[in-house]
Amino acid sequence: MQKITPFLWFNDNAEEAANYYVDVFDNSKILNITRYNDDSAKASGQKSGNAMTVAFQLEGQTFTALNGGPHFRINPSISFFVYCESEIKIEKLYNLLMDGGIAMMPLDKYDWSPKYAWVQDKFGVSWQLDVEKINNSQKILPALLFANEKFDKVKEAAAFYTSVFPDSKILLEAPFDKSAGLPDDTLLFAQVKLSDYLFNAMSGSTMKHDFDFNEAFSFVVNCKDQEEVDYYWDKLISDGGSESQCAWLKDKFGVSWQIVPTRLIELLGDPDPVKSQKVMMAMFQMKKIIIEDLEKT
Repeated sequence: MQKITPFLWFNDNAEEAANYYVDVFDNSKILNITRYNDDSAKASGQKSGNAMTVAFQLEGQTFTALNGGPHFRINPSISFFVYCESEIKIEKLYNLLMDGGIAMMPLDKYDWSPKYAWVQDKFGVSWQLDVEKINNSQKILPALLFANEKFDKVKEAAAFYTSVFPDSKILLEAPFDKSAGLPDDTLLFAQVKLSDYLFNAMSGSTMKHDFDFNEAFSFVVNCKDQEEVDYYWDKLISDGGSESQCAWLKDKFGVSWQIVPTRLIELLGDPDPVKSQKVMMAMFQMKKIIIEDLEKT
C-alpha cells in the first residue's frame, strides 16, 4: 500500500473530477467508490447515493477524492508537479488540462526548464508540467508552496518532514540566488523522499499571495496499527500543529494530514451496513482514531 496518499476535497463533483483525471493521464483507473447512505448523508449534509470517496490511480499512483461539501476550496498552495519527460506528452497534458482551465504560466521556455507550464484545471486543481525527466517511477509529485510569511520555511519544512517519516531523505536543495539578499541557507526549492513517496517544496518568494494551505488538499498517512497512528499524530502536531476531527490534523506549517489505520477502512467496509454505519458515526466523534474504541461499537 502507498504510505502517503494525496486527498482532494470537492463539493459535489469528486466522481466527475476523478473520471476526468483518469481520462487525461496514462496508466490510470478508478479503484473504488464509496457512497453516502441515508445516515451518513444526513450527518454530512450530502445527498444519499452521492459518491463519498473515489479512490483512483494516475500514472500508477493512488489518489483519493472526497465530496465533503463547500467548506474548503482547493487553491494553488499545493499543486501536482508532473515530470512529462517528452515534448509530446507535455503538450498533450497541457491541452487536456486547459480544457476549461486557466494558464497560470503558459507553456513556454523558462529559466529553470526548456518547457514548463502551470495550469489550474476546471476543477480548481493546479498542475505544474515540466518536460524534464525524473529518475523515479513516481512521475506526479505534490508540490507545497510556502508563501507569504512562510516563504523562507522550505529548508525547515524539508528537515521536519524527513525527521518524521522513516526511510526519508532530502534529495535536492536549491538556494535563492545571492542577489535576493537572503541568508545563504534560504531555499527556493527542495525535493524530499518521505517513506518512498516524493514531494517538491517551493518558496513563493517575497511576493504576496492570496492563498495558503487548507484542508481542501491533505495527505493520508496509512498506518498499520495504533502504535503507528500515535507516532505520526504526535510527531505531526508537535511544535505548533493542531488536532482536528475524524483523523485530521494540521502540522506547524498549516499542511493538513489524515492519520488513518487500515483497521478503520476494514471496519467501514464491513458487509453489515448497521455495523459499518456505527463505526462511521463513532469516527465522526473522534479526533485521533482509537482503534479499540471503534471495534467496541
